[in-house]
Amino acid sequence: MKTSLINRIVLAIMMIQLIAMATSCKDYLNIDDYFDDEFNIDSAFSNARNMEAYMWGAAATFPDESNTIRYGYTPGPMATDEGLNGLTGGGSGNVYYGMDFATGRTTSDFFGDGSPNLNRWGSYYKIIRKCNTILQNLDRPRDLNNMDRLRIEGYTRFIRAYAYYNILVDYGPAILLGDEVVNTNAPLEEYDRPRATYDETMDYTCGEFEKAAQLLPKEISILDFGRPNKGAAFALVARLRLIHASPLFNGGPAANSYFGTWKRKTDQVNYVSQQYKEERWALAAAAAKRVMDMGQYSLHTVLKDDKTPALPQGVKSDPNFYGQYPNGADGIDPFKSYSDIFTGEAVAEINKEIIWGRNTSYLVTTISQGSMPPSLGGWGRFCVTQKVVDAYLMDDGRTKEEASVDGYYSETGFTTKPRNFSGYPLNSGVYNMYANREMRFYASVGFNEAVWQAQSSASVNNYTAKYYYQDADGRGGVSATSPNYPITGYVIKKYNHPMDAFQGTGARHMKKAYSIIRYAEILLSYAEAINNLTGTHTVQLGDQQYTISRNVDEIKSAFNLVRYRAGLPGLSADQLDQKTTVQKQVERERMVELLWENRRFYDVRRWGIYEETEREPIRGMNPDGATKETYYQRVIPGTSSFLTRVVDKKLVWVPIPRAEMRRLPSLDQNPGY
Repeated sequence: MKTSLINRIVLAIMMIQLIAMATSCKDYLNIDDYFDDEFNIDSAFSNARNMEAYMWGAAATFPDESNTIRYGYTPGPMATDEGLNGLTGGGSGNVYYGMDFATGRTTSDFFGDGSPNLNRWGSYYKIIRKCNTILQNLDRPRDLNNMDRLRIEGYTRFIRAYAYYNILVDYGPAILLGDEVVNTNAPLEEYDRPRATYDETMDYTCGEFEKAAQLLPKEISILDFGRPNKGAAFALVARLRLIHASPLFNGGPAANSYFGTWKRKTDQVNYVSQQYKEERWALAAAAAKRVMDMGQYSLHTVLKDDKTPALPQGVKSDPNFYGQYPNGADGIDPFKSYSDIFTGEAVAEINKEIIWGRNTSYLVTTISQGSMPPSLGGWGRFCVTQKVVDAYLMDDGRTKEEASVDGYYSETGFTTKPRNFSGYPLNSGVYNMYANREMRFYASVGFNEAVWQAQSSASVNNYTAKYYYQDADGRGGVSATSPNYPITGYVIKKYNHPMDAFQGTGARHMKKAYSIIRYAEILLSYAEAINNLTGTHTVQLGDQQYTISRNVDEIKSAFNLVRYRAGLPGLSADQLDQKTTVQKQVERERMVELLWENRRFYDVRRWGIYEETEREPIRGMNPDGATKETYYQRVIPGTSSFLTRVVDKKLVWVPIPRAEMRRLPSLDQNPGY
């Protein structure tokens, strides 16, 4: 009795200390150290503070969403055609699970050699169980007033929906538990149940986000940055509805090719519907439009100044191009407007483009350092591919193929003059492939002879990284036991601030935030959804009705906002008239605008082009080239991380762990595993 009383007193003191530190749901609390699955639920729900702490403890089980590369919880960029690293993959100690996934090493028994890894199925159900427990006990704390009760319910429903969201996008159809709390000590027959269909999982998850949105605040304070709000719930619905409307999950050849024979063994129902429904595109458009109509979000922009490069002359494809932003591309600095979102220059807590995000050290300690040259204390190995470089437009909006006709784009020769725009220094003697490109290219990609400013260091700054074989940051200039060189000749520079430095006098780095979902994605999703309509549809979304049809002006207004912010002309009238052309433009735009934001992996799959994109050989510059003449050649790097990449329909999703399959006889594995 005395020991129990002491334990309760200690517990109460610990909880008070923890709650004082809880400023947002993303400042994750390890509440499981104090409330485990079965212990002392009475204490957890004895008062409002404990219940809220228990709720944020459930949220703490989610991985940091920026962790998509090293010890990734989701396959991420390195499982796609947009990114990779020089490590060969496989073997004990490999921490790049996206590479394991792309090379086919991920199985129902193997998810990587560390934690966290791709095996997150069980942790998501742990979150769901905790949320269900909270919802069952909302009336228990006597000091919980009605307003706080509704607030906790809203957050709890969002947390539960977000767990199902993660299951849906990475594993496919879920086991839907509803509000049921399954006792971990229950007999197998009570715990065992089949998976829902994909449609059922989608509708349930979106429905829970809708319910959460009705209870969540529209805005959050700066101190609460990281907590979801109404816009976050609506934005995730828009993302999910777009996925649901896309070819892989909406009937037609792609859905049939991947899932035509995949049926639930308990009743032989197709897990993925084989019937095309155009109204899904209308619902996706309505979901995006709802976020746009909130009037709460906008693309981040920085006003132009005397360092902003002038818009290129002679553009005729878009008569509005030279108008003032947002009706054209003039009046803003396109480099800073885009770059500042990711480098930490723009304050994330008040950035109206970030619908939901979180502060994270991972972008500094892993992504930023992993890209910076070894000579500056980095690893120099988080690469982007030649396909990414080729996807960027010229600064006048033309493709490299179009600009090759008059020599504006060239893969021969080198620049003869240095440039400095928007605070970005560009050396002379840079390969002509990298000249005259759109601003997002310079903001995102580190290439051979690019400058790394490292301005916080008084002793190491304005460093030109050279990746020729014999140079310090090239293949022959680093330790033979280390893969610290860019195997493609390019690294992701998107998350590096000009002040960031890892060594030298005064070296420091900017605090950074990761955008889980931002407004640019919503605009592109809206343009894509309405472009895929052939008729007019009236759909119900929450308590609102939307009548949606393919409207060229709506496509143009949404899509062109993203282009204008990048300093580029919008879609031409000829492009807008062709549905397939608009779709291709959307695909290119999403690849560039959302580079390394964990969208490409899901996009190529939902579009049904995963096999097509992955069968294209990954290319880059020649890391064995010791001179300009030998380095600047398109090659397929010869390492096992490339040679063992596999293309297989099963790689649409991560497998369900075999341990779960053994526990649940009614559970069907994902196809191909």
